[in-house]
Amino acid sequence: RGLEEKVIPDVKLTRARDGSSGVAKFQFDKPNCFDASTSQAGEVTGMFMIDDEGEISTTDVNARFTNGKPQSIESTYVMKSPGDWDRFMRFMERYSEANGLGFTKAG
Repeated sequence: RGLEEKVIPDVKLTRARDGSSGVAKFQFDKPNCFDASTSQAGEVTGMFMIDDEGEISTTDVNARFTNGKPQSIESTYVMKSPGDWDRFMRFMERYSEANGLGFTKAG
């Protein structure tokens, strides 16, 4: 759906101690959706994470501007159940392998 973002985001995860919910925050610095060549695709209406299992999406997407110029996109995906968390982690495992990402656990 929409435009495939080429910029690899910084992703921060938090999870409730009891595992009942979690939040993933994505930050895309200078994403290609701001490029003039992609502007005809229209406005950013959400973030859609698509893999072999289907689609995960969020409409919690915000742009950051500096001196009137777009700099980054921040998106938040909220997981409301252990099943949502497991599904998201399976997506991120595939995405990480495809894009050469690693995981660093907070201290």
